[in-house]
Amino acid sequence: MKIAHLVPTLHPDGPEIGLVDLAGAAREAGLELVVVALAATSDTTQVSALRRLDVPVVELGLARFDPRSVPRTAAQLRRHGAQLVHTHLPPADVVGAAAALRARVPAVSTLHRIENLPADRGDRLKRSARILARQRFMARTIAISQVQREWYRGLSGSGRNLVVVPNGVTDPGPADPERRRDRRAALEVDEKEVLVVSGAPMRRGQGHELLLDAVEALPDRLPLAVALAGDGPLLPWLESRVDTSDDLAARVRFVHRRQDLSGLLAAADLVVHTARSGAAPTALLRAMAAGVPQVATRVGGVPEIVTAATGALVPRDAGALADALVDLAEDPRRRLRMAEASRARFLAEYDATAWAQRLRGVYENVLAGVAAPA
Repeated sequence: MKIAHLVPTLHPDGPEIGLVDLAGAAREAGLELVVVALAATSDTTQVSALRRLDVPVVELGLARFDPRSVPRTAAQLRRHGAQLVHTHLPPADVVGAAAALRARVPAVSTLHRIENLPADRGDRLKRSARILARQRFMARTIAISQVQREWYRGLSGSGRNLVVVPNGVTDPGPADPERRRDRRAALEVDEKEVLVVSGAPMRRGQGHELLLDAVEALPDRLPLAVALAGDGPLLPWLESRVDTSDDLAARVRFVHRRQDLSGLLAAADLVVHTARSGAAPTALLRAMAAGVPQVATRVGGVPEIVTAATGALVPRDAGALADALVDLAEDPRRRLRMAEASRARFLAEYDATAWAQRLRGVYENVLAGVAAPA
């Protein structure tokens, strides 16, 4: 089954949509992918990863609202023999719906966000237009969590053609003790310390200030280090705050984003996720895949991923976050139980191969003209 995935860009700093994970599992699910990006990127990390998996990648190199977007996308759909186009994020949704009509193939769209922040009149009009376009032109709208599904139903006033398909990630395989030792040594973290990892992009809404507040509140005696593995516009501010605080400077390490995140997870004892919102954060799925317990804010679809067996959910409060870190740092047996439960839950529910098979089921129903369940 030939499926074209349409995205605004393949730049790594964009919202992670997991196309590399999906591409690695696609063949086993009987899917053949082609990826079309409306804009080009100077950072070819994801482009190269997809091509190593023998996935054709086309970057159209167009600016937003370029009138050539629809005809050029439709031409790529025809050229690659796509049977269906799967769009991701609003710019691609708009272009993809029109291009699919022109190429005479069906289209589906995945929702990747929950947007609960106040919006001005212009934002509300744009959101309403996108909802109407999905309802009219998309054969399916895919939510990645139950909470996101209910949020979207509330916005649109209808659950028509709306289905839930949780994302998945690639299985990193069993932990490698030697890799763990080497990675921790590079971070100057010994085996008696608890290493907490945050891989969130360094931009507003990710909760880095909450995490640093919590780290400053930790007792001095606690053997705990924090690795911040993201990048983004807030990096200089974060570095400045850490440099001006003795408590933070003693605990916090900055890890360049080009370094291998899977290696960092292999070295971690806990993963922390402090974002203000999230439909189904992929960072938590990767933590589960690596068998690392999670400490996360109770927002969006996070409680559907993090359970009492696999981690700790906290309100968006620095004191509560600090208490959870202390409790888990001081209880290695509990962390071990959570690690085992996380890995088992990943294998049962969030492996990329199962995700690809779930998507294939959606595609098959669309191509066969089967109506979505109410």
